[in-house]
Amino acid sequence: MNGKFVITGTDTDIGKTVFAAALTAALGGSYWKPVQAGLADGTDSETVARLGGLDPARILPERYRLKIPASPHFSAAEEGITIGLDDLDIPHVNGPLIIEGAGGALVPVNPELLFADLFAHWALPVIIVASTRLGTINHSLLTIEALRSRGLSIHGIAFTGPEVRDSEQTICAMGAVRRLGRLPMIDQLSPTTLKAAFDANFSIADFGS
Repeated sequence: MNGKFVITGTDTDIGKTVFAAALTAALGGSYWKPVQAGLADGTDSETVARLGGLDPARILPERYRLKIPASPHFSAAEEGITIGLDDLDIPHVNGPLIIEGAGGALVPVNPELLFADLFAHWALPVIIVASTRLGTINHSLLTIEALRSRGLSIHGIAFTGPEVRDSEQTICAMGAVRRLGRLPMIDQLSPTTLKAAFDANFSIADFGS
């Protein structure tokens, strides 16, 4: 598989990075978080390496490492940094590449650029990660609309959390998106338990190039 995917979320702290770790490991791919905002509690790259059980060589270095855990445009401004589009070209790798955005699709990269605009510049298929918690229908449909309005291809949606069948079915039907699966809550997160949960709830064939 040589697929490249962008991972975005409908909100922050919904398991996007955990899903990215599982998918990267399942595809035998590489992972790239171009902009990391917040370093004190560890980075998403470190989380993906740990939970995916990945060779460090498959974790590509961030282009921007910002100290403040906030929207990248704010964190960068506080450090006197301007994040430029020209600095965010997709790195070349052999095999699959999973690229993770920051927060949701409409989080600002800089004062003039949203992550959804960056995704459109890359023109890669997007996987949306959505929690099943209350409010997910609204958040998911808004995300779908924002991405489609920019001409992006949505590869599918991956849910996280306990099963909420009506919400999942409603989002997929009204948003006309493919349900890729649902990653349940995992009490003891480890490479082994994450792989088992992913294998039980997703089909690797759905991520073919």
